[in-house]
Amino acid sequence: MTTLLSTLDTSSEEYAANRDSMLDKLAELEVEHAKAIAGGGEKYVARHRKRGKLLARERIELLIDPDSPFLELSPLAAYGSEYTVGASVVTGIGVVEGVECMIMASDPTVRGGSSNPWTVKKTFRAMDIALENRLPLINLGESGGADLPSQKEIFIPGGRLFRDLTRLSAAGIPTIALVFGNATAGGAYVPGMSDHVVMVKEQAKVFLGGPPLVKMATGEESDDESLGGAEMHARKSGLADYFAVDEQDAIRIGRRIVARLNWRKRGVKPSAFVPPKFDEEELLGIVPGDLKIPFDPRDVIARVVDGSDFDEFKPLYGASLATGWASVHGYPVGILANAQGVLFSEESQKAAQFIQLANQTDTPLIFLHNTTGYMVGKDFEQGGIIKHGSMMINAVSNSKVPHLSILMGASYGAGHYGMCGRAYDPRFLFAWPSAKSAVMGPQQLAGVLSIVARGAAKARGQEYDEQSDAAMRAMVEAQIEAESLPMFLSGRLYDDGVIDPRDTRTVLGLCLSAIHTTPVAGADGFGVFRM
Repeated sequence: MTTLLSTLDTSSEEYAANRDSMLDKLAELEVEHAKAIAGGGEKYVARHRKRGKLLARERIELLIDPDSPFLELSPLAAYGSEYTVGASVVTGIGVVEGVECMIMASDPTVRGGSSNPWTVKKTFRAMDIALENRLPLINLGESGGADLPSQKEIFIPGGRLFRDLTRLSAAGIPTIALVFGNATAGGAYVPGMSDHVVMVKEQAKVFLGGPPLVKMATGEESDDESLGGAEMHARKSGLADYFAVDEQDAIRIGRRIVARLNWRKRGVKPSAFVPPKFDEEELLGIVPGDLKIPFDPRDVIARVVDGSDFDEFKPLYGASLATGWASVHGYPVGILANAQGVLFSEESQKAAQFIQLANQTDTPLIFLHNTTGYMVGKDFEQGGIIKHGSMMINAVSNSKVPHLSILMGASYGAGHYGMCGRAYDPRFLFAWPSAKSAVMGPQQLAGVLSIVARGAAKARGQEYDEQSDAAMRAMVEAQIEAESLPMFLSGRLYDDGVIDPRDTRTVLGLCLSAIHTTPVAGADGFGVFRM
């Protein structure tokens, strides 16, 4: 039997403390998510509604199939910056007429839906996901274009938006623009470069230059409707393929466009499955509040995979990394999960072999992070930890099957790379509120700086200032701690969202379904492994 037996004691004090710690972190997370949902605030939401318009998330809710899920991506973008949390755009994967689509919806309550630097990054991430996973793209547009005070950070990279739209189309991936309001200047090229365009009567305003700019540039007198209104574009310019009488009509037309795409998934279909044998609610109490305390990732796996069924690979070798085969919502997966935090030579070699096997069978990989990195020390250096760690990173880098990463606990140093961190382009990467990621732990980093400073003082023949050292260590530890927290990292788009642990199985299932819109194929080669 390969059904996992959980070692989790849900009646213990440790479990209760872990659960309380996680719930506290989830409460903090909910406060930030609420800011994104609030958009520009009550004043601007009321003004938007007074104009008879729907909010961005209301448009999405009407667009997707009734009672179907919407996997929102990067909801905390711009957290910790001068811009509104959420970055004035909502992105995510939703099902429209039975078709999984990437949806991007401008939030016009936030500075008119104008794009700031984080909007641009969030939008690019969504379009990358659409291209890599072959998801039709639906743009629910109402934007004032670039946020002009930050144009220096937007103009140069922002042109990629139009390039990506045309590349999606060239790849046979449909692009659909539903225009609910302003699409000015560069924003006008979004419908201009989309395959299908719907504009709303007396709301859509699509022009390269509005009446004031036209007046200044040419002396011509014009108005919004004659210059860029929906009816003009439907009757004269031909930019609008469909003329909608109101927002609901535009969304209805958008759904019909998707229904007529004759879209088919090209990946494998999921097999029949049974849910895990253990309650997903118990995921709240697995990760300790102090990440120095180890936990068994099999307790997580048992509450995520189908039937809690896990065929472990090399269970007696490299025991600090659990590897094995399972399925999630009927999709076969390979899993790599850190057990005791540190990666040794054995774990590295085991991981490299396992990744190769997954590529031979075209099996997606799930990485469950809780690592402090690769082991250091004289014996380990002499034993070849560098070449063995490099072997694992080589395998991750050149693997072609889809990777999904979940940061549960620590994800430090090169261990973050070996476990397929953001720089290694996982198809999706999510974090739990308990996760932390940095070059190393705060205490270790501060300690290293202290040792270096002491050595420099000794070399100069100076007495070391212990009081200044204590102040420096405290400052560095506080800084690194703040910068390693998941909301800080999520705000910078280093993950696709911070999720409730209880939603892990659902999120992975949605991602795996999206991934299999396109065929999955493994790598043909991995380059040179240093033996």
